[in-house]
Amino acid sequence: MHAHDRFLPEWFNRIRSRQITLPRFQRFMAWGHGEVSGLLTTVLRGLPSGATLILEVGDEEKFKSRTMVDAPESGEKVTEQLLDGQQRLTALWRSLHDKYADRSYLIGFEDDPGDGATKLPYVYGQARWSKNGSRYPMWVDDPKECWGRGFIPIALLRPEDILPEIRQWIAAAVRNDHDQKDKLFDEIIALRDKVKAFNLPYLALPAKTPKEVALDVFIKMNTSSVHLSTYDIVVALVEEETGKSLHEHVDALNIAVQRAAEYADLPGLVLDVVALRQDRIPSQAGYRGIDYTQMLNEWDTVVKGIRGMVSFLEEESIFDAQRLPSYTAIPIIAALWEHLPTQPDKLGNARLLLRKYLWRSFLTSRYEQSSTSNALQDYRGLRKVLCDRAAEDVVPILNQESYPLPTKEMVLQADWPKRKTILGRGLLSLQLKCGAEDLADGARATVATITSKEHPREYHHLFPAATLDDADIPDEQIFRALNCALVTWRTNRTISDKDPITYLKERADNCALGEEEMKRRLKTHLIPYLRLAVGYDGISDDVRRARVKNDYEVFLLARAEILAKAAGCTCEGKALELNQLLNDVD
Repeated sequence: MHAHDRFLPEWFNRIRSRQITLPRFQRFMAWGHGEVSGLLTTVLRGLPSGATLILEVGDEEKFKSRTMVDAPESGEKVTEQLLDGQQRLTALWRSLHDKYADRSYLIGFEDDPGDGATKLPYVYGQARWSKNGSRYPMWVDDPKECWGRGFIPIALLRPEDILPEIRQWIAAAVRNDHDQKDKLFDEIIALRDKVKAFNLPYLALPAKTPKEVALDVFIKMNTSSVHLSTYDIVVALVEEETGKSLHEHVDALNIAVQRAAEYADLPGLVLDVVALRQDRIPSQAGYRGIDYTQMLNEWDTVVKGIRGMVSFLEEESIFDAQRLPSYTAIPIIAALWEHLPTQPDKLGNARLLLRKYLWRSFLTSRYEQSSTSNALQDYRGLRKVLCDRAAEDVVPILNQESYPLPTKEMVLQADWPKRKTILGRGLLSLQLKCGAEDLADGARATVATITSKEHPREYHHLFPAATLDDADIPDEQIFRALNCALVTWRTNRTISDKDPITYLKERADNCALGEEEMKRRLKTHLIPYLRLAVGYDGISDDVRRARVKNDYEVFLLARAEILAKAAGCTCEGKALELNQLLNDVD
């Protein structure tokens, strides 16, 4: 097969006319908002993003098909089925048409790390939520406010004839400043040209390809991608420059700090820590300038920093990568470890600073875009506070105006924690910090209980998914962080799809200390007992469905209020008072 060029406008034409569809067996949209932002940034910077795979369609489709999310359901005859590339094309289509209910994608500009005089475009996914018929935050849809913050909506770049819409937005953004209007118009047109010129090449299987062969190619393309990694290249450069093996050093680190690999790919973590310590961006661009001789000479300090990082994360009840809200923060903590003071009072203040930083990295939008350049800025600011006694406001992530803590409305929209979203996992981490005791066996969340292979914790729906589905509540509302608690797999099987009041009563009846102990365990998950203790026996289906909708909404609102308050306390370094947090709501 040979790769064929196809530019984004042509892809969009085929999606719009429904000439291209997806085989029904393809998984649904799985990308998080960080991946969408990253792809859009790639497009605006004129970088490639790989090839796609299509199956040409002859007289009839070999596989039952479906349209992409938010694409037209009818149109012309289907001529192609997309076997590989769904995530990229769906992300481009939905973001450029502003189809995400909980995000709007905006273009910002940042300094080029290699040339401070040049500005590079990046894309930021701004969280959105609806309340009383309005979409918040409102500034996103206000051109003057949006441009005043330095952003341009990505939707203005969609490859369609929308010049009147663009001029209208510019006129509202800069009003009577004609020079600024012309400059902004030229900027937007240049960005639109980038989108129009974006080439997403494809490989094509001919229509006569047997069905089983097409399916085999699809499976292999999605499971067997092998390429030379950045780390492989660095290993070769270290060997050439120093005559020593980086593999051996990393293997020794893995033995010395055994749990480090539970949080991240160890080679990548090492490179990020070293890059930060040498004042470089923790990315491929930064790795190229690393002094490898210096790295190996200071290896003991690197190991000590990673050991300290692991200990610190465990103290904050962050136990593994599977539940880590944001990787970006952990190499920063490891790189800063050597700068912690030894005098007890000063050390206590330094650790408080790191706690504030860590939880803000988990509960704000700071690392949802441009995470590597933002990481270096935050590292430099934190280092100034620790070493030069600078004020905390030199650390960008600690700026409340730029990176506010999540509101109750934002908490309501937080995604299911098993998915790779920062806020969803951050809210789950708050519960682990509170103890997150199992509802049946009472075991507290610890390294042993959370990472156990024999008795693993599972993501449990507090309001059962089957109950909510029967009440016609959509999946996106069922799979919310607020409806989740970590329990053992045995407890999860015992609870199954029972009404909340039923499984809570069973736990209370089986507990030697009764209902009060059950309530106490729920508090360790920041769950309001009175808003969860609901049941639906002995009522008609219509009444039950109406009550489920109402009870679920009341529960979500109450728990959102609790978690928003808990987020505020934690990010200020304050202890969480569970009784006060929950009693205010109950």
